[in-house]
Amino acid sequence: MSFLIDSAIMVTSQVLFFGFGWLFFMRKLFKDYEVRQYVVQVIFSVTFAFSCTMFELIIFEILGVLNSSSRYFHWKLNLCVILLILVFMVPFYIGYFVVSNIRLLHRQKLLFACVLWLTFMYFFWKLGDPFPILSPKHGILSIEQLISRVGVIGVTLMALLSGFGAVNCPYTYMSYFLRNVTDADILALERRLLQTMDMIVSKKKRIAVAHRTMFQRGEVHNKPTGFWGMIKSVTTSVAGSENLSLIQQEVDALEELSRQLFLETADLHATKERIEYSKTFQGKYFNFLGYFFSIYCVWKIFMATINIVFDRVGKTDPVTRGIEITVNYLGIQFDVKFWSQHISFILVGIIIVTSIRGLLITLTKFFYAISSSKSSNVIVLLLAQIMGMYFVSSVLLIRMSMPLEYRTIITEVLGELQFNFYHRWFDVIFLVSALSSILFLYLAHKQAPEKHMAL
Repeated sequence: MSFLIDSAIMVTSQVLFFGFGWLFFMRKLFKDYEVRQYVVQVIFSVTFAFSCTMFELIIFEILGVLNSSSRYFHWKLNLCVILLILVFMVPFYIGYFVVSNIRLLHRQKLLFACVLWLTFMYFFWKLGDPFPILSPKHGILSIEQLISRVGVIGVTLMALLSGFGAVNCPYTYMSYFLRNVTDADILALERRLLQTMDMIVSKKKRIAVAHRTMFQRGEVHNKPTGFWGMIKSVTTSVAGSENLSLIQQEVDALEELSRQLFLETADLHATKERIEYSKTFQGKYFNFLGYFFSIYCVWKIFMATINIVFDRVGKTDPVTRGIEITVNYLGIQFDVKFWSQHISFILVGIIIVTSIRGLLITLTKFFYAISSSKSSNVIVLLLAQIMGMYFVSSVLLIRMSMPLEYRTIITEVLGELQFNFYHRWFDVIFLVSALSSILFLYLAHKQAPEKHMAL
């Protein structure tokens, strides 16, 4: 009876997560497009539902909600379904919709979709060869074989996003990195933009007048024939056509300049708004957060370097370790186990909420940046694939943030994976991503004033 009640709770939560994923799909991703393939919407919503259910089970593990055997069953069921979606269903439909957009392959699109899926499976399986991700005793169709490879891709994605976010967040929030923009700078650039537009209009008028004059003379429809007609057209029209071509080249160059001036003007307006916003209470708060995250970024890069150099992986969760160090340093009586449980619950909850929110925001921006009416289905399925792998990998990494007694079922469900490898791999990719982001943002920040001066 308790198993049925636990299952009812899990099914109800999955239906709610499915509904939220459905609404997010309709209200955010596809609000500007007509939904023609409901299978895409269902796959995205199911992936979102089962991804969130894994985080829900982590919370239930810490709080002790549901029977232990029920949690184990739903862990197994959830992982099997999410792996079935990520490894078999989503890649096949991506190939199917890619082939559907190619007219030459319409008649055999099912066959070519199968070929693309088999190609994906080949490279997906070969991905595990260079990495020590699991024990060699596992069978070829075991759950460990699939989740270990999904984990490599997902952890790589997480590390790339985390490295860039750790650097970009203080760069975005801190007013220190804002260049000084005055109203005079904006007015001067807008004046140049208006002058450029006037020049474009003037030159296009000259071209239109020249075309009308040529039409009135009969040089467009009544082209001269014969030998003497050809000689006459060469002597009378070549100079005018050359002038028109030169004017058209000038118009093209001015239009390109106007585009650059418009983008620079919009950038100056945005920077001016950020400067005004930084003077408000909320802006000062985010500025303080920027300094905090910059310290965190330096600390994270330093710790990642230490972990890589000394091949170090923590044995206890950070909360318990931090409380133990504080208690030993202050020499006070403190129930480490009790408080580490509650603080770990809060920390894991914050990680889960921020991960889901941050990923959804990133997916929405990415979708709007590259989607079109033809490619939207493929891109949504790619986002579902990324989302599922991201959340599966989050479970692998969040496991280390949990006290030892709460890792038991998660470790049993995931199997005998080389968990230490994933943490080292995350540190390596995070370090590369963070340092590359620092270099990229430094060059972008340095070139912005030079570009403004050039314009």
